[in-house]
Amino acid sequence: AHSKRQIDDCNDFTVLRFFLNQKTTIGYSFMALITIGGERIFSMVSFQCPCNHTQNFAYGLTFLLGPAAVLLVFGLFFSSSLWRLYTGCCLNPMKLCPHGNCFSCLKVFMGIFTGACVAPIMWLSVALLNGTFYECAVSGLNDNLVVDLFCKNKTLKCREELARVPCDRSKLSSDERMELLLMLRAQSQILGWSIIIIAITVGLLGTCYKNCRSKVSYLQLTFWKHYMDKEKERFDTFAVDYATKLAERNLQSFFENKDPNPFPFPNHKAWEEISAHYTFSTSEQYYSTLQRYVEKIGRDFTPETRPVMDLEHGIEMS
Repeated sequence: AHSKRQIDDCNDFTVLRFFLNQKTTIGYSFMALITIGGERIFSMVSFQCPCNHTQNFAYGLTFLLGPAAVLLVFGLFFSSSLWRLYTGCCLNPMKLCPHGNCFSCLKVFMGIFTGACVAPIMWLSVALLNGTFYECAVSGLNDNLVVDLFCKNKTLKCREELARVPCDRSKLSSDERMELLLMLRAQSQILGWSIIIIAITVGLLGTCYKNCRSKVSYLQLTFWKHYMDKEKERFDTFAVDYATKLAERNLQSFFENKDPNPFPFPNHKAWEEISAHYTFSTSEQYYSTLQRYVEKIGRDFTPETRPVMDLEHGIEMS
């Protein structure tokens, strides 16, 4: 029974490790499912093409690009790397370009922006493959080039009724309307697949270039990524634990009406140093700014006498 329990525990650990190793793939798959579901809900519930020349283009383009823009903003807003780099740069602009190295900062921003573009690209791809928004937008264009493309060798009624093709109110015959609708949908799906192919190609080339220029081995890079994940995980645990202890100490001092017990706490400079962006390199045998700080010779162990907060939180800067 004991051996069977060990085997079951080992199998459970193997399954858990598999899912942890595939968390990026699982995350992107989940994002794709959410995107597909959201697009279907938009198409079926809220989207109603006005089917006239004056509003079709603006309405269709809004539904096509609007959610993509919102997803891009959300991707940037929830990026911890962006806020880690940006926080405090208005008071100290040199944080963005330490030692005058603005190229490194630009690379970080490009990486952040690229990561934020994943969800918008998924939305555009799914929306274009479905074709509903594109059909509405393009059918409302009055440009002669567009109209000639769809109504070539057709009657004048085609030009007049093109904007009503996405709806059932068109006066064209069912065969002619279906032909135009299939042309619009084919163009939309071609654009959708083009975006997917371009995005995958750019991602592959970017990854190949980044790995090709790497000064360390693939296994060491893998170890670094595992270390960073574990450090972040343990940092969150330690932060919650120490925040709880500090809150209990302060509350105890307040309610018992006595001086608080000494509580060692990193000073402001220490927080600044470990919050800086770090790129792994062979010139330093460190895997993070935290490791670089704790292994620094002659570092300042003077604890912070009081928290340093800004006026927004009601405490003056010390």
